[in-house]
Amino acid sequence: MKETVLDVLMYLFDNYMESDADLGADEESLRMELVEAGFSEVEIGKAFTWLEGLSEQQGTLPIDPSRSLRVYTEPELKRLNVEGRGFLLFLEQIGVLDPATRELTIDRVMALETDDFELDHLKWVVLMVLFNQPGHEAALAWMEDLVFNTVHGYLH
Repeated sequence: MKETVLDVLMYLFDNYMESDADLGADEESLRMELVEAGFSEVEIGKAFTWLEGLSEQQGTLPIDPSRSLRVYTEPELKRLNVEGRGFLLFLEQIGVLDPATRELTIDRVMALETDDFELDHLKWVVLMVLFNQPGHEAALAWMEDLVFNTVHGYLH
């Protein structure tokens, strides 16, 4: 089975983020646990680099929301399909994302370096970004409900 950086990140989020565990406290034992869980050391290293990039950008994107218009670059258009871009716009329109968290989300999506990127993956990235942003607790709770409590099928 081909494990990706996103698989490692999702595993970490599922098992450690909710318990407010300090991932940096004992990184080596955490790496060993991830290897034992079946992840490759290369993907584990990339996941830790991704998380470092996320924490380094916490609160560093001052954007005036009244003057924000997003134009996607060619690489972003390739990674984020119409459905993904529409979902980001939807989240921004309902107040789950603001322009700064939208930009951070797009940055972290691009940092994943994968061509196989789906809407479910985007939801996880948004969830991880919001988890790392102080003051976005209500938006985080909304995304957690969306990711963990998604109802499959249609109601009649």
